[in-house]
Amino acid sequence: METTMQHMTEIDPQWAWSTYEPSPQQPWDARRVRHLYRRAGFGASPAEISEALKSTPGSVVDSMFSAESESSEFRSTADSLARTVLAAGDPKQLAAAWTYRLLGTPHQLLEKAVIFWHGHFSTGADKVKDAGMMWNQNLLLRQHALGKLAPLVQSMAQDPAMLIYLDSATNRKSHPNENFARELMELFCLGEGNYGEQDVRELARCFTGWEIKNSRFRKNKYQQDTGIKSVLGQSGAFDGEEAVAIVLDQAAAPLFICRKLVRFFVADEPALTNELIAPLANLFRDEDLNIASVISRILTSNLFYSPHALARKIRSPVELLIGLLRSLEGTTNALMLAQGLEQIGQGLFFPPNVKGWDGGRAWINSSTLLGRANLVYRVLKDEHTHFANGSLDRYLHNLGLHDDQEVVRWLADALLAVPLATPTETRLIESLQSNRNDREAGLLGVVNGMATLPEFQLG
Repeated sequence: METTMQHMTEIDPQWAWSTYEPSPQQPWDARRVRHLYRRAGFGASPAEISEALKSTPGSVVDSMFSAESESSEFRSTADSLARTVLAAGDPKQLAAAWTYRLLGTPHQLLEKAVIFWHGHFSTGADKVKDAGMMWNQNLLLRQHALGKLAPLVQSMAQDPAMLIYLDSATNRKSHPNENFARELMELFCLGEGNYGEQDVRELARCFTGWEIKNSRFRKNKYQQDTGIKSVLGQSGAFDGEEAVAIVLDQAAAPLFICRKLVRFFVADEPALTNELIAPLANLFRDEDLNIASVISRILTSNLFYSPHALARKIRSPVELLIGLLRSLEGTTNALMLAQGLEQIGQGLFFPPNVKGWDGGRAWINSSTLLGRANLVYRVLKDEHTHFANGSLDRYLHNLGLHDDQEVVRWLADALLAVPLATPTETRLIESLQSNRNDREAGLLGVVNGMATLPEFQLG
């Protein structure tokens, strides 16, 4: 890892973001197709891999942005599950509705982007406590996740769940609350070092009078500070919308967002230089802060398909389990899975704090490694878990996989971002052969065995 980290600082930015063209040294093969689906989504089925190999990387990425809408049957079930949860009023149940969508949606890239923005605009139901507000924020993120940044930030600034979470709903002209103003600059748009404490105080004044009435955003003109404010070098009687526009107009904003997008889609570490990010930031600004333009450039770039990116991320709990199931066309008990994800560190709707999940190496410690393996075991053994509506044995049989070595190698290719070591492969084959009387148990044991490997944590 140290060698790659050293070389990352020497990468030519022009080469990094130029379009990847397959070559004998860097072929468009099944490994890179799976890499794309793991990063731009969660995992690819055999049919998706087969179709992608017939196409070009750019065409596959284009298809991800224009993925078919959810079928009326799927959307009806997903919405019905959400309504049931909302009727109960328990925010802890919300994750099941989202997990169901993650498992079945045809628009994986959209849901992956929603996961990114959920961590970016971190809002926790532990403080908000209103399931309806949290679900509406999720719908809001989905609406803007691949659109333009300005409407997304403006919407989040007026989102009731966000207003409660960062105390903006109690922001009054006599006592301006600085929480949202600070996080808008530090965590959402600019990053540390790109604003001063005076900017925080003045920006907070712009949002005074923004409150919630009957679970909806409204402006209380009697609590608004209509005086002159000085924010980031500009002065005027700014309201909140104007203040957001000023923040987004800073040169630091494109760099900050693009850096986070690269870390999310490409590699956890090392820290990325401004020089490497600059071409993306320029594109972002030129495209009126169009999020899709930047993500598309990332997913079709030389850097994305290079050794600097392949297997260079540690999977989040969501990526780990949703990826496992989607790679094997699996379905399971969404509530059980959502609760398990929370137990191993990624409770959807319950990020740890306003900074969201740290990601990268922070996902991994002795406790979470054991918890990940145990959750995989519970999912595999659950009576509601099926693979293409059947058993794993039947699923692999229908793919024409019968030989033990062939089965283990196929599973390793489907589930691991790095090649399986020969001694480990031999051990898994022997394990499968020892379960001749219960083929299904043997196959599930192989998958569970892979889940205990360090290699399984890489995406």
